[in-house]
Amino acid sequence: MIDDVGFLEFIVKGLITRPDEVKIKRTVDEMGVLMTLDVHPDDMGKIIGRGGNTAKAIRILLRVVGMKNNARINLKINEPTMAYEKRAFDNPVSNVPSKTLDEAMEDMDL
Repeated sequence: MIDDVGFLEFIVKGLITRPDEVKIKRTVDEMGVLMTLDVHPDDMGKIIGRGGNTAKAIRILLRVVGMKNNARINLKINEPTMAYEKRAFDNPVSNVPSKTLDEAMEDMDL
């Protein structure tokens, strides 16, 4: 039997620069197996990949492992809170409240 946690750990640690900060939590409920992944904020982009392709590939591989073990495996990747803070600092426009559709249409003066 293939160990799903060990498999995920092997794949993730091969992709990132800080493998000692990988944390995987495995829970089982009526929906199947949920694996929650935490990595260092600097490694988040490597796990997600361009357009989310790396994360999709990891999820597909986990589903294959799940099929071998007659289990449904889902992966949740926790985004570190530092990533949110950095994004807000780097892009101050993101702190501006968005407009309603009506307000945006008024601004366009059509």
